[in-house]
Amino acid sequence: MSLKNFFFLFLTISWFAFSSEQISYFNPPNHFPKPAYDFNSNRLTKEIKELGRVLFYDPVLSKDNTISCASCHSPYNAFAHTDHDLSHGINDQIGTRNAPPLFNLAWQKTFMWDGAINHLDMQALAPISHPKEMNENLKNVVKKLQNKRIYPSLFYQAFKDSLITGEHILKALAQFQLTLVSATSKYDDVQKGIAQFSHQEKKGYLLFQKNCNSCHTEPLFSNQKFANNGLPIDTTLNDFGKWMITKQSSDSLKFKIPSLRNLTYTHPYMHDGRFQKLNQVLNHYNKGIITSQNKFNDLEKSTVLTPNEKSDLIAFLLTLNDKKFVFDHKHQFPREILK
Repeated sequence: MSLKNFFFLFLTISWFAFSSEQISYFNPPNHFPKPAYDFNSNRLTKEIKELGRVLFYDPVLSKDNTISCASCHSPYNAFAHTDHDLSHGINDQIGTRNAPPLFNLAWQKTFMWDGAINHLDMQALAPISHPKEMNENLKNVVKKLQNKRIYPSLFYQAFKDSLITGEHILKALAQFQLTLVSATSKYDDVQKGIAQFSHQEKKGYLLFQKNCNSCHTEPLFSNQKFANNGLPIDTTLNDFGKWMITKQSSDSLKFKIPSLRNLTYTHPYMHDGRFQKLNQVLNHYNKGIITSQNKFNDLEKSTVLTPNEKSDLIAFLLTLNDKKFVFDHKHQFPREILK
């Protein structure tokens, strides 16, 4: 038996050894709200989740087989993109937005900075088909996966059918992303009663509750809505946010409110990555807000913070970093399968 055939047989046996029993990999803490995702329509199993993990890291999803989901959503950056202000796709094309981090997606009803996608099971279609990202279509992806010897076995283990379909590709990718739950930061430990904030973090927490919580609502640190936060428009990109989807004037310059979790890992900040540091973000809310007709009510005036207060607020925001999540090997490249 050739080494190649032996390797394939080894992988097949390994995957058949996995339990086909429905196993939950979604265990949020008690202080989290009820998820928005309907798990009855896509029940979590180890096999489907692991298939989604393999697909997430495989550049076969792109037209020229060079860009994977992980190319713009690195596990070491809380599944965000920090190498560039704007994300890059095939042929080193530059997009118009910074790729947002991927975690706690089960609580979201809309996706993308402009809310163009309303279901996680469909979200992957957007980057796969975008001409500046993967520039591929699902039909071709299915053909390419069928020609890779490893995938019929993986799909059989996941769905009890070696036939590869677009629906199963999307469901597997969704399942992997559903398991990306960030809930083990110091903040979470405080909520569980197993840690305490420092004096400075407590002061920052009070400032956060007073000035930030209406938009970045805890414990997810986003109310999942859209807002115009007073950023001046980039006249090169001319990105008007949600208006580009709805064509409603009231949606002009509104972007999805991001979570404040894992900020140390997810810079640069804002939809176009214009800010590299948290101090720059706070300076914007302190004195950089541009008044416009449809601006979110909470931003009608700047939030005036002293230098000490900004330091206190940042100290609290750093308690939202989730190192355990970021370096969890269960989310990382599946070396044991894709070698």
